[in-house]
Order: sequence, then structure tokens, then C-alpha cells
Amino acid sequence: MRPETGKKGPSVARAAEGIRKIEEREDARLEAYDPIDEAIETFSNELKAVEDESQKIHYPEPKEKKMEPDMTQEIEVIRPKRKRRVPVFLWIVLVLILLLAAVLGAAVWYYFDCQKAVQTKEEAVVFTVNPGDTVQTVTENLEEAGLIKNAKMAYYFVRLNHFSDIVAGSFNLDKSWDVKRIFAYLNDQNAVIQDDVRFTIIEGDWAKHVANSIAAVTELSADELISLWNNEEWIRSIMPDYPFLTEEIFNDNVRIYLEGYLTPDTYEVKKDCTAEEATLKILDETLNIFNQYADEMRNFDEGLSIHEIYTLASIIQYEAGTHKETQELVSSVFLNRLAWDYPLQSSVTVCYAIDYDRNTDNWQACEVNVDFVSPYNTYRNVGLTPGPIENPGINAIDSVLHAPETNYFFFMADVCGDGTVYFAETEDEHYANVAKYLTCY
Repeated sequence: MRPETGKKGPSVARAAEGIRKIEEREDARLEAYDPIDEAIETFSNELKAVEDESQKIHYPEPKEKKMEPDMTQEIEVIRPKRKRRVPVFLWIVLVLILLLAAVLGAAVWYYFDCQKAVQTKEEAVVFTVNPGDTVQTVTENLEEAGLIKNAKMAYYFVRLNHFSDIVAGSFNLDKSWDVKRIFAYLNDQNAVIQDDVRFTIIEGDWAKHVANSIAAVTELSADELISLWNNEEWIRSIMPDYPFLTEEIFNDNVRIYLEGYLTPDTYEVKKDCTAEEATLKILDETLNIFNQYADEMRNFDEGLSIHEIYTLASIIQYEAGTHKETQELVSSVFLNRLAWDYPLQSSVTVCYAIDYDRNTDNWQACEVNVDFVSPYNTYRNVGLTPGPIENPGINAIDSVLHAPETNYFFFMADVCGDGTVYFAETEDEHYANVAKYLTCY
């Protein structure tokens, strides 16, 4: 259906009404902007007036600045960068530092080298520090004695290591010792050689070994002592004081008269003692032991004299060592043989006969020389040796006097094993033991 023309419909009326309202709002907005526009117009006018006034002021024209060419780039291109050179004085300082380091290194090396021993081979030297000697004096004397390399370096060592408390006295030093050990010794009061010295006689020592032990710590010589121990006149002069010394010791075949009577022990004597003083010191101890057994020795059931008891004790000591039970059984074997006039056949008597050095412990050398001609060879001679073959201890003497009663006639030591001594009553039993235990020969 078409609308009527000339007559406005409802939609048109509404549109017109909307347009009207929009126009009213636009008019209201424009009315609101009128004061702002006026203010802007006023500011614009004032700004223009200021500009007009500024144009009336005459400012001088700036002079045209002559531009100089920038040569920076050209210089950088033309001139290469120069290397920084180390100043000469720095090189001098560096060289001096290196020289100083080399000198110090050499000095340190020399210092420590001077602290070493002057030689590797042992060589004993008696060195004396006198009362009042300074450290400098001591080091100079040590260098003069050939004990140190350099006195001044040793002096520095003593000061740096606090070894300046040097003791006055005589010392046994050695050229194989370094400076530290030498001055440790010189600072030790116990290291001073004392007026009193000690020596030790070991059970089974020969007289010549005893003489060497005494000579090592005193001013005596071994020859001087051996000579005294064979001096019949002097021995006779002391015999009243030592009843164990009898006429039998002067047998023509006795090698050393006092062999067997130098009792094992440790003794103290003066360093400058005489041979007589040292010997009497030993014999006093022998007397003490003798007095314990004097009655038994004088009335021994086996009929042996005092000299023979000491002689048998020395053979037992040599054969059995220090084992008391073995000593007693060996004593019973030898006493049985003596009672039957049977040769002792002791290889140790051969050792003494040929003066074989027992310190090598080479018993075979004695075994293969059973035919050696000597009154001390008990394979060739029946009975005891002319005198003791070494110096027995108290246990060996006791073993003679208190030997157990046995039927043993033979014994042998297992030298191929643990050294056990095996005893036998018959020769067959003995050879059976030999075949069983001496398997290494």
C-alpha cells in the first residue's frame, strides 16, 4: 500500500525531530567555544606585535668563519701509530734484578752445600772445645780440623738454628757427619768424653778381643794389655789376692796366662788408666764370682782342679753359647768322656788352636782341620786343653759344677735348621742325628 502524498508519516516526523535536536546541540557547542576562540585570537595578536618589534632591532651580521681543513684523517693516514718503547732505566732495573736473583741463588746453594759432610767415608776425630771459645773460634777450629767445609757458613748455620750453646770438652766427631749433626753433638753435655769410660767383655770373648775393647776407650793399646796378661812376674805378684790364679796357668803350652779369667761384664775405668788398673778391675769381678763357688771348686767330685774347671767352662761356653740347659747337658757329655779317657773331640778347640777368627762364625773351617797339630786340638789329644780357650760367664762355670748325670757321649747342633742341639748315648744314634739334621752339607 503506498503512503499518502503531502501527508507526513510518523517516521519522517521522527527524523525531522532528530535533526532539530542535533542542530540545537551544535549551536550550544559553538556558543561554548566562543571564549576560547577569542582568547586564541588575542594571543595571536600579541605574538604578532612582538614579532614586529623584533624586526625593528638590527643585529650585526656574524662573520663568516673560515673553515680550516680537517687534517685529522690525513694525519692518521700519513703517520702510523708509534710503538711505545720501554725506557732504558727499566731494562737496567730488570737486568739488576736478574743478577741479584742469580747471586742470591748461588749464595743459597753455596750455603747449603757447606752444611754437608766433608766426606762420605767415616773417619773419627777427637775435637776439643776449650772453655771460653766463641762460636767463631769453634767453627774456625772445626774447619782447620777438616770436619766442616767453611767456617763462616757454619757460623751462620749456628746462629740461624740456635746451636750456639756449645759445651766445653772433648768430643768424638766424624768427618762423615754434616754440620747439623756436629753441632747437635757439641751442644750435648752427655756427648762430652768423660774421664770415666766403659768397656764390655762378652761371654765367650777371647783375650785378644777383650784387649781391643779396652784399647778402644782408653789410652792403652791392645799389645800393651796382652803383654801384661803374659807377664809371669806381675801375675805372681798379685796371685795372693786372687786365689783362682794357680801355678797351672804357667803351663808352657798356655797361649795367654789370663785367658779364661777375664770375667764377662761391663767395667768403668779412667780413660788414662794403666794396664794394671784395668786388669785388676776385671780380676776383682772374677774374684767375686769365684768366692761364690770356691768351696765347690776346691772339693769338686770329678777331681778337676780350679784351672781345669775354668778350662772346661770355657769349652762349654764356646760349644753351647748362653743357653743354660744346653750348657749343662754339654757339660755332662764332656765329663763322661773325661771319666772314660775319651777325647773330647770339640771342634771349637780346633778353632782356638788355629786362632781362627770366631767372629766370622765359620764353624766349617774348624771341622775340616781336625788334624791340626796343636796341644789345644782335642781330636788329637785326650783330656782338656792346656788352658781356657775363651772367657766363660758365671752360668758356664755353674754348669760344670752342677752338670746333670746322663749317659750322653755325643751331641750335635742343627746348624741347617734352628740350631737345636741333639744328644746321643751311642755313636750309631749320633750318626743317625747327623744324617737327619745335617742335610745341608
